[in-house]
Amino acid sequence: MASKAKSKSAARAKSGARGVVHGLHALSAASAAQAIAKGEITSEALVRACLDRIAEREPDVRAWVHLDPDHALAQARACDAELQRNGPRGALHGVPVAVKDVIDTADMPTQMGSPIFDGWQPKVDAACVALVRKAGAVIPGKTVTCELAGIAPRETTNPHDPTRTPGGSSSGSGAAVADFHAPLAFGTQTGGSVLRPASFCGVVGYKPTYNMINRAGLKFAAESLDTVGLFARSVEDVALLADVCIDRPPQALRALAQPPRIGLCRNVMWEANASAETRAAVEGAVERAKAAGAQVRDVVLDTPFAELFALRGTINDYERACGLAWEWAHHRDKLSPQMVKTVEQGLAVSHAQYQHALRLAEQCRLRLDAMMNGLDVLVTPAADGEAPIGLQYAGNPAFQALWTMLHVPAITLPLAKGPNGMPVGVQLVGARWADRGLLEAAHWMMGLA
Repeated sequence: MASKAKSKSAARAKSGARGVVHGLHALSAASAAQAIAKGEITSEALVRACLDRIAEREPDVRAWVHLDPDHALAQARACDAELQRNGPRGALHGVPVAVKDVIDTADMPTQMGSPIFDGWQPKVDAACVALVRKAGAVIPGKTVTCELAGIAPRETTNPHDPTRTPGGSSSGSGAAVADFHAPLAFGTQTGGSVLRPASFCGVVGYKPTYNMINRAGLKFAAESLDTVGLFARSVEDVALLADVCIDRPPQALRALAQPPRIGLCRNVMWEANASAETRAAVEGAVERAKAAGAQVRDVVLDTPFAELFALRGTINDYERACGLAWEWAHHRDKLSPQMVKTVEQGLAVSHAQYQHALRLAEQCRLRLDAMMNGLDVLVTPAADGEAPIGLQYAGNPAFQALWTMLHVPAITLPLAKGPNGMPVGVQLVGARWADRGLLEAAHWMMGLA
């Protein structure tokens, strides 16, 4: 059975971080799940192929903080045995899903990129992990996170160029999916920690509407912003994982009845932060959409949005300082200089200032709801350019953070490359709770690339 599968999969190839990548580890999640369910491949063969890829590439990419090959293979064998007895457990039966190391797992440590939590072992899975296990997924390990999902980077490199950052804080998850270690991964986003790594690493990154995916078992960074996000190499795979995470039967993405109505949003950071390659990527995507029949109009975010963007630190820092009260009291010496500065800034924020920022955020959410009338999506930069050289700076969150504060769904699509051949993503933004429409529009846009 395995040899038959290998001959089939050898014909399938994807453009990977190191040229053309062949083999079972290059399968999409949807294709892998279907092949396992039909008996064309085994979960063990798929997981072994991913582990072989990790063994080959991990010395350079360094995406994993905890990886137990024996445990991963044992899960895969259990999936194969269950398939023989009862059929597939769910839509991800036997498929590997990587988990960012701020999300709890009952069978492996959750260490949060911090020496404070070295060896910390939760007793239960986070809700999102429990749901993918219910659907039959294999959890091979935990991916590297910046310290406490903050801005202090760790060891992960960009799989396209190890001298460049993969982005943060979901660095390991973005790099692992881009480098074909796993077809799917969980990340989290407080500012831009899913959308930016997706842009830098050249994969699809999806931040759903705030709190659409249950956050039980997540170590909060800033609780009014934190969102569980998803990485994949296709919009279809993101949609599949999203359905599993909200515990509904997966539904195929529908073809659009007509091209989407697009708002081109250069937004408040365009002039100051958007590089030439980012402007070209956004404008090129919009021109292709117009040529395919999309209606396009400019959308300008006015003064309240600029004020809200300026107040992001008020919300982020205040909530981080409160959420790290125990760590600050007992292990301040184990926090990075970056986190110490964030907490100190948060402690200096008054509750009145924090409430003002929260009220403005809600006003801007309602304002954006009205602005989205007559539009299906906004198209806007995913990041300010190619991944920066060096590993000490994970990139600028400017182009992602505003949408996080607005609680809207957003997705990064790998639609362009910059002058150094590095990926440059384009971000699509939908209205609150219009996630399915966003994914369908994103799928349409990817078809134009």
